[in-house]
Amino acid sequence: MADMKINLCGVELNNPIIMASGTFGFGREMAAYNDLSRLGGISSKGITRNPRPGNPTPRIAETPSGCINSVGLENPGVEKFIERELPFMKSLDTGVIVNVSGSSVEEYCETVELVCAAGADMIELNISCPNIKGGGMAFGTSAEPAAGVVKEVRKVCTLPLMVKLSPNVADIAAIAKAVEGEGADAVSLINTLSAMAIDARTRRPILKQIMGGLSGPAVKPVALRMVYQVSQAVKIPVVGLGGVTTGIDAAEFMICGASAVMVGTANLMDPYSCVRIVDELNDYLDEMGIGSAAELVGTLMV
Repeated sequence: MADMKINLCGVELNNPIIMASGTFGFGREMAAYNDLSRLGGISSKGITRNPRPGNPTPRIAETPSGCINSVGLENPGVEKFIERELPFMKSLDTGVIVNVSGSSVEEYCETVELVCAAGADMIELNISCPNIKGGGMAFGTSAEPAAGVVKEVRKVCTLPLMVKLSPNVADIAAIAKAVEGEGADAVSLINTLSAMAIDARTRRPILKQIMGGLSGPAVKPVALRMVYQVSQAVKIPVVGLGGVTTGIDAAEFMICGASAVMVGTANLMDPYSCVRIVDELNDYLDEMGIGSAAELVGTLMV
């Protein structure tokens, strides 16, 4: 049986499979279906300085091989998160990653500082959400603002800092290098692709916000390409996500250079998928005669 443990920015995880932000809540609902200690980690639903109601409904639409969402970072705010949800997450025998978003550099810094004081394993700085106005997406679309927010957050962040990158850019590798230069310990990619869905009979958009973020198997080829490009450009760990539904999918991301893999939309399709993917990745490693998950990283033959 392969050694599934990995070290991500100094944090030892049970395995490389992490639940992606926004698809697993804070773990409470999924605890009824899975032994969460079998996961590598959980990235929390995106947290902001103050509570957010999110976007008006309808805000999710199923599409071929995926879905489009415009949830808009609905969350209870950092203070209630620290009081109500973080203690539960920390009680689980798995990695605790807190996803932080904001609409200004100051908001990012304040939220990160509060989370660091409360304790977690890692911060995932979301500078790439396409579903909020005047927020994270403004920082993640080019290298200079992305580097600027990371530089300021790094000053107050006492935990390993992972930065979540947007695929809706011309050169994602350049942005990855920019945030690495300002102190990011890792990058995660990809966030959702900007998309929309319409009803041909009513000739209206399905989502109230018109556009949202596409996720699921449809985006996997794009995600693999970007993970490979970024892993070739930076020296820090890359965490890959985008359309992972099987252990083989996870293996492909790791072969392309991902040190760990996040599972998102698959959780919405099948609440048991997270543990199944861990088992399938383990089976693949055994089948291929690979002794540890870490040995798989960056082994693409070109």
